[in-house]
Amino acid sequence: ASLMMILAFTTASPAAPAPVSVTDMGGRQVEAPYQPQRILCLGPGCLRLISYLGAVDKVVGVEEFERQRPAGRPYRFANPGLAKLPVVGPGGPAAINKDPDLEAVLRVKPELIFITYMEPARAEALQQKLGIPVVLLSYGRFATFDPVVCDSLDLAGKILGRESRADRIRAYIDQTREDLRRRTADLPEDQKPWVYVGGVGYKGAHGLASSEPHYIPLEWVGARNLAQKVSQREHVFIDEEQILAWNPAIIFLDAVGLQLVAGEYQKDPRFFQGLQAFQQERVYLLLPFNYYMTNIGTALADAYAVGKILYPEKFADVDLAQRADEIYTFLVGKPVYEHMVKNFGKLGQVVRLGAKPAD
Repeated sequence: ASLMMILAFTTASPAAPAPVSVTDMGGRQVEAPYQPQRILCLGPGCLRLISYLGAVDKVVGVEEFERQRPAGRPYRFANPGLAKLPVVGPGGPAAINKDPDLEAVLRVKPELIFITYMEPARAEALQQKLGIPVVLLSYGRFATFDPVVCDSLDLAGKILGRESRADRIRAYIDQTREDLRRRTADLPEDQKPWVYVGGVGYKGAHGLASSEPHYIPLEWVGARNLAQKVSQREHVFIDEEQILAWNPAIIFLDAVGLQLVAGEYQKDPRFFQGLQAFQQERVYLLLPFNYYMTNIGTALADAYAVGKILYPEKFADVDLAQRADEIYTFLVGKPVYEHMVKNFGKLGQVVRLGAKPAD
């Protein structure tokens, strides 16, 4: 009998860690496995948060959207192996608040599913159907930097055993934003130019009219955003007459809309040539940070570019390529700025849409 007991004792698998009870970002109480070894990340930006926490090696399947379109998402460039994982649903904007492919999910045997932008009742129903814990994460409001994103990192960090990493990310974002703020804090408002940002992505790509009153790279260096004169909403389309009336001295273009802006230039070059920013070649490229939710690293890098262009003496020590890679390396583990340049162009470069008109 004693031999049987010894055999039973030695062949028993080590006990799994006790589950952790959490309140997710949808307010649901969930019993989640602690330090799960097999996870899924579904919905806009969910996989990014897990990559920031350094837990991509636990991911056992991805949405088709994540495989198809790495451009604009630094965490995908840093983790090319994600494209080889089994597909568990379509993903992308059209799949928000919809179930993944249930059979495909069950085939990859996840212990836990993280999801963004799903209604709590729907997440609860999905959990019941699959018999797998579902934890809701969130970025908060669209196209902004909402502190909720750090709460999501804390929540996921608690489940994954990455609390200290979540703390470091929060501290890093705070320190970087403080550095940006401090550089321009002593400038009087009247020394901050009014600027316009166009080509902003919003549920797809758009041209020059597409703007954002609270475009975070402008906000983080205290620049004055012309779109705030017409709206305080998340997103706004500004008509041509208004842009002409403002006639901004400096225009920033979000690279996601660059091709559409170039197409608009081909159709109506006179409109663009009537704007002083285009006449004086003071139109500058920013990397798209709203790409399947907020790429925090790209937003921070963009803010340094805006600062360096508007206040060169305050940002004289900043090399934009180097700074972008420092930020990307901290957040996604690799210096992936060159991939962004290949896809969109250099951060802060002058945008020339057409040959200058002959005198």
